[in-house]
Amino acid sequence: MLRKDQNSFRRLSTHSSLIDFSSNDYLGFSKNKSIQEAAKRIIDTEKFINGSTGSRLVSGSHSLHYTLERYLAGHHHSEAALLYNSGYDANLGLFSSILQKGDTVIYDELIHASIRDGIRMSNANSYKFKHNSMEDLEKKFSRSTGTIYIAIESVYSMDGDTAPLKKMASFSKKNNCYLIVDEAHSTGVFGEYGRGMLEELELENEVFARIHTFGKAMGCHGAVVLGSQDLRDYLINFSRSFIYSTAASLHSVATIQASYLELKKTDAIEKLTSNISYFNKRILKHNLTSIFVESSSAIHCCIFPGNDVVKTFASLLQEKGFDIKPILSPTVPAGKERLRICLHSYNTHEEIDALLTLLATL
Repeated sequence: MLRKDQNSFRRLSTHSSLIDFSSNDYLGFSKNKSIQEAAKRIIDTEKFINGSTGSRLVSGSHSLHYTLERYLAGHHHSEAALLYNSGYDANLGLFSSILQKGDTVIYDELIHASIRDGIRMSNANSYKFKHNSMEDLEKKFSRSTGTIYIAIESVYSMDGDTAPLKKMASFSKKNNCYLIVDEAHSTGVFGEYGRGMLEELELENEVFARIHTFGKAMGCHGAVVLGSQDLRDYLINFSRSFIYSTAASLHSVATIQASYLELKKTDAIEKLTSNISYFNKRILKHNLTSIFVESSSAIHCCIFPGNDVVKTFASLLQEKGFDIKPILSPTVPAGKERLRICLHSYNTHEEIDALLTLLATL
């Protein structure tokens, strides 16, 4: 097989007992007992069933779904919200349905695969622009026709860097474009009570749609599309990944609700912010800036070109007790293979120091 020849063949693995610098559980919510207990209390107020029994349009809608959607809309300062079973489903359902023949979508070249797949399933024209390049975005806009959408992420999953959101919002408003922002990796990390980077920059009202996912900092599963009531109504009628999917179970919905309630009282966001700042200071101390992608998020990437090389370094780190995974091509471009380091509220400064000291010797 070609992937085996390229040393890029993937295999599944289970959770390890190593020091976690790998998972997206940025706030430690997946292991939070308070969330588990709160979810149980929420479920206990309802007539519990194990499964939702069908899609939302058939038999699967429950009062908890509507309660959570209203809560999420209020928390994220949005007119309306619609739950999806995963971030992949949300992006697939949004982009494949909202883009029409004759429309154009312009997307960042590092956009998530789920958005690319949604675009591919639509009948719209599409152009990718160079990562975070306003100049290239303007070039692609000049050849665009019909209703124009711009798709970006607030924090990019493989680099950990952030989009120039203010410039993007200003450009979209000036040129009558519809801006769509995936906030998967800023949810729970940025903004008051983890509302996301758009909230932190006071740009919530400058975008057409936002996608927040719950499988990262929120420590559970699922996603929500935020936007106008008209957008919610449209998606209920035309978004195939919503229409034809069994609804999320009550346990899943209650866990999302409990995780959001935890945001209002946790100190985990503050601890994570402190660790991000400390990590960046220690990168400077160890003279590692040349191999790291600049990042103010929980994601930090150390470039080691070549699948063989980066897999070897990952194995060395794992042998020393650190759970860090190599990111291989073709997931990232050849020559941009990397170690993807995720910081968490529960990582200690001693663990960060030990990791960076070891990296400095590779």
